[in-house]
Amino acid sequence: MKRLFLTSSFSSVAKLFEDFAGEPLKGKKLAFIPTASLVEKVRFYVDDDRKAFEKLGLIIEELEISTATTEEIATALERNDYIFISGGNTFYLMQELKKKGADKLLIEQINNGKLYIGTSAGSIIASPTIEFVSDMDETKKVPELTDYSGLHLVDFYFLPHYLNFPYKEATQKIVNDYSPKIDLRPISNNQVITVLGNEIKTLEKPKRATKK
Repeated sequence: MKRLFLTSSFSSVAKLFEDFAGEPLKGKKLAFIPTASLVEKVRFYVDDDRKAFEKLGLIIEELEISTATTEEIATALERNDYIFISGGNTFYLMQELKKKGADKLLIEQINNGKLYIGTSAGSIIASPTIEFVSDMDETKKVPELTDYSGLHLVDFYFLPHYLNFPYKEATQKIVNDYSPKIDLRPISNNQVITVLGNEIKTLEKPKRATKK
């Protein structure tokens, strides 16, 4: 059964992950893939997510797709309990996954029931294709990528950071352009889309009660 936890920002919704996992998290092993962020100038969100996982008690094994061999990737994905892919440039991430055959390895692991967690780019790649986010991510950084197909773990198209800074205009443009054509699912940084078999839910981080 497929188990997906698709976020815009994992650190913002980490509390919801505890319930979704349905098991004690302390001591669980996580393959942590930061590859998408390598071509970005701003990368603080990778550290934020890493700290959020550590706070939950997970043991992190960093797996850099662009420098690892296909065999190393396969072994790391197999030996860890969960798989996480960070945010960054979606097109660069997909290029590196395809180059190493890691796209197929991921699909195999996830179809066999391994829990997958994505942030931003790491969630977008679960879609059938990634072409629809070209207004958010630069494609010029990936001259080698000619095939924009995603992992197709879901039949909908995941759009992160909806109406959040600095993507407010870009995400609204994507919604305007694509929502009449495809099953677009936009979520904010405080939301998550969970997939458990055929059950798909959109959850939101509870708002803090304001003091009177």
